[in-house]
Amino acid sequence: MEFSGTGSYIADKDLMVAVNAAIKLERPLLVKGEPGTGKTELARQVAEGLGLDIIEWNVKSTTKAQQGLYEYDAVSRLRDSQLGDPRVSDVANYIRKGKLWQAFAAGRKVVLLIDEIDKADIEFPNDLLQELDRMEFHVYETGEVVRAQVRPIVIITSNNEKELPDAFLRRCFFHFIRFPEAETLARIVEVHYPGIRHDLLRNALTLFYEIRAVPGLKKKPSTSEALDWIRLLVADEVSPDDLKVDPKTILPKLHGALLKNEQDLHLFERLAFMARRN
Repeated sequence: MEFSGTGSYIADKDLMVAVNAAIKLERPLLVKGEPGTGKTELARQVAEGLGLDIIEWNVKSTTKAQQGLYEYDAVSRLRDSQLGDPRVSDVANYIRKGKLWQAFAAGRKVVLLIDEIDKADIEFPNDLLQELDRMEFHVYETGEVVRAQVRPIVIITSNNEKELPDAFLRRCFFHFIRFPEAETLARIVEVHYPGIRHDLLRNALTLFYEIRAVPGLKKKPSTSEALDWIRLLVADEVSPDDLKVDPKTILPKLHGALLKNEQDLHLFERLAFMARRN
């Protein structure tokens, strides 16, 4: 079982090596990188490329590790007991399976995506150490042990918003997705928009990387934002010559797809003001 990319996902050699190493080692693959560099999409494309189902666990700031295993709905059981419902005699009726349980019980190899793990509390990764290492956990309410018969491919993404515990990192295979170079990004664009004019693509990417290189930019535009912007350029039939920046205006056409906060917008406005003064 080896991942070699898909027709709709451009993966460089280092990324494919990381995915396949994690599969062979049977360890979770921890993927970091700028937002919008395709970390979440990687898990979906690994599933597609290997012909596997994917189970996605989207982590939020309020997510607890226990929710990935199971949840016991004691409130519903109490209510049903008051109503005389015969289901209350079996506590298993009130156990809700989490994403890890679903992956462990699938009976076949699946891809388990734990998306944006750094959004949760700092203890969240520690609370999953044993479960991800041993691929089993105990259900205290029923006394059963849930064990993965077939070990899933676990892909964990992080936007690096907070540091992850060393004990957790030790159990993972790590890969950092670097922002693609212009040649690679051009290939990505051509996959999404086949037949795009080469002069438009060349001028758009030149301007895009110039914007990313501006000092003091709070949020650099990402790969996904580049795709959105180029999609708008194609839809509006923007001429490649119109993408040549006028220092007195400096703001690129349809800049709302690239600049996502007022601080960066004001930065470009100040640059334009300084250019006019000079």
